[in-house]
Amino acid sequence: MAAFKLGKELISRNAKCFVIAEIGHNHQGELDKAVNMIHIAAACGANAIKFQKRNNKKLYTQKMYNQPYDNENSFGSTYGKHRDALEFGFDDFKELMKVAKKNHVEFMCTAFDFDSADFLEELGIKSFKIASGDLTSLPLIEYIAKKNKPMFISTGASTLEEVKETYKLVTSLNKKICFFHCIATYPSEYNQLNLNVIRTYLKELPEAVIGYSSHENGILGPNIAYMLGATVIETHFTLNHSWKGTDHKFSLEPQGLQKMIRDLRRIDLLLGNGEKRILEEEKSARQKMGKSLFYVHNLKSSSVLKKNDICIKSPGGYLKTNNFNLVVGKKLIKNVVKEDPINLSDLI
Repeated sequence: MAAFKLGKELISRNAKCFVIAEIGHNHQGELDKAVNMIHIAAACGANAIKFQKRNNKKLYTQKMYNQPYDNENSFGSTYGKHRDALEFGFDDFKELMKVAKKNHVEFMCTAFDFDSADFLEELGIKSFKIASGDLTSLPLIEYIAKKNKPMFISTGASTLEEVKETYKLVTSLNKKICFFHCIATYPSEYNQLNLNVIRTYLKELPEAVIGYSSHENGILGPNIAYMLGATVIETHFTLNHSWKGTDHKFSLEPQGLQKMIRDLRRIDLLLGNGEKRILEEEKSARQKMGKSLFYVHNLKSSSVLKKNDICIKSPGGYLKTNNFNLVVGKKLIKNVVKEDPINLSDLI
């Protein structure tokens, strides 16, 4: 069975939904802002918060690192300086891990390169996230898989064959895995989501827990994904849609995150156990709105009941109306009065 522990939480295909609030770089490079976001995400009910780690000078070519990056969302004059402005150092991450622990949420982080994987390992992280862009970075995935910690792998902008190739590699090294269905558009439109891929993954990736990483606006997608079998939900989180940065516009603000988690927690209650029965709370309504069999008029003992002697009226709680044909032709053993409920013990 696809299952593993992360901290105190069991993550499996049958466990309750595990919710990750993806802070990413929505903290804008400000430690205090990141700390505040952890507090709020935890208060909203998230099980985990997630950040990102890159060694930008090794991750990007010199040309890409040094290319001008002049736009409304830029934190630096070049793309490299922009990315560097959003990175936290070792002590910053240690502080964030402490805050997460105090708030009883799991600390998670995406490793974008080998150096970042080693950085996070030294930090003492309990799991690794692999971004969609690295689904086919098999050397990196193999390197991380050998650390034998839970892995969460996104699959945006990929083919099923690529997903299965990565799955085959990872499962040969590490059974603590979750594959996220996601769409690599930001934000994703509803007609792009194709949530039935979750069903495909449940069949094609039998040793993996299946999750959903949400990039669309709103909270409907994660709830449907959970009902389809995605038991880990990742959604981007911000404190303000208008903040500078590319991710804020499709991230959930606190009220949206709280409502999404509220609805996810309600789904198990809504679905129930599948056993059809009368609830204790339904019994009064069943009697008030239900119907029973009554006598149309006064009848004497030894009368044989005909159809026009019997009527169907509320309340319920007496002889059920599905006994109508059963009592036709029966003989009374006592006198009865109009609108008395029919009782089988009075008939032979």
